[in-house]
Amino acid sequence: MKRPVLVTATTVLGLFLVLYAKPHQEPDRPAPAPAAAPSPRPSADTSTGASPDAVSGRFTGDVVETRRGPVQVRITLAKSRLTAVDVLEGVHDEGPSAGAVPQLTQRALDAQSADIDAVSGATYTSQGYISSLQSALDRADV
Repeated sequence: MKRPVLVTATTVLGLFLVLYAKPHQEPDRPAPAPAAAPSPRPSADTSTGASPDAVSGRFTGDVVETRRGPVQVRITLAKSRLTAVDVLEGVHDEGPSAGAVPQLTQRALDAQSADIDAVSGATYTSQGYISSLQSALDRADV
């Protein structure tokens, strides 16, 4: 009879310790940027045989607040292909995130989307960059 009581008490104590040890506050998340009016969709260049749905132009993403400061990117599209990503705000050139922006830009150009991995040691910068990049792609409607 002692063993079931001991097992039950140990299980309850273990659950209590696990629940007690979890963080009591939410981790910092980038604040949602205010909704901006979508930029007009540029007309496609149909003289070169491009698809009428092909998008070209420059699109600016939302400013995303992070623990390391604001991050905002502007993308350049040519015939719906991501050709450049420029950082307008948030060149975090100190500490572990110093080399993050060039790595994130290369990953975005290779993936042709915002579905990229964060740079190790630059989590906040990466999250802000990816969020701003996605909002710019959403504005371009690609």
